[in-house]
Amino acid sequence: MPIVDLAFALQPATIPLDYGYALFGALSRLVPELHGDRRIGVHPIRGIRTEPRRLTLVPQSRLRIRLPSEEIGRYLKIAGRTLDLDGSRLAVGVPRVEPLRAASRLSSRLVTIGRLIEPEEVATSLRSQLAGLGVEGELGFLPSPDPDRPGQPSRKVIRIKGKRIVGYAVSVSGLTAEDSLRLQEHGLGSRRRMGCGVFVPLAPSRPEPAPV
Repeated sequence: MPIVDLAFALQPATIPLDYGYALFGALSRLVPELHGDRRIGVHPIRGIRTEPRRLTLVPQSRLRIRLPSEEIGRYLKIAGRTLDLDGSRLAVGVPRVEPLRAASRLSSRLVTIGRLIEPEEVATSLRSQLAGLGVEGELGFLPSPDPDRPGQPSRKVIRIKGKRIVGYAVSVSGLTAEDSLRLQEHGLGSRRRMGCGVFVPLAPSRPEPAPV
């Protein structure tokens, strides 16, 4: 069965900027099978930072869950529910099914590899994972938007059970259609159910990644 995205509409809200672990917990309470199902990926929720450590949702914000199509019915129970994200309420609306789209360039806003921190170590592990998937492409780190870190990889930190986890924004380019879909289906790195390692087509407006 194909892998698809189940995209739920969201009501306007402001949620913690670092919401990944809280969202995973809230979804697992509604769908307990999520907790151990490594086939599932949860996309980062898009929004705007309007205040420190907070993310304000926009009309285009969605809760997207990447899953095998046979699992859609199990996750429909999320529709119409309100999720508690560390005290912030996230009201979930009606979903739609979105097929994956092949693209020659893909990116993930945050990829984590266990406890690896240094870019060189992360890149080595990612190349090994790509080879294991049989995917050929050029690996790169997206550049940091921080003017104080020109030319440096975009680095992010998330907290899971009180521990700081370091990750990077990653791209893979030069993909065939088959390899593009395979990478989107499997992702890279760890913590895919907490918003990490989920790949989507790279927007043309994004800066060129630095090859690694």
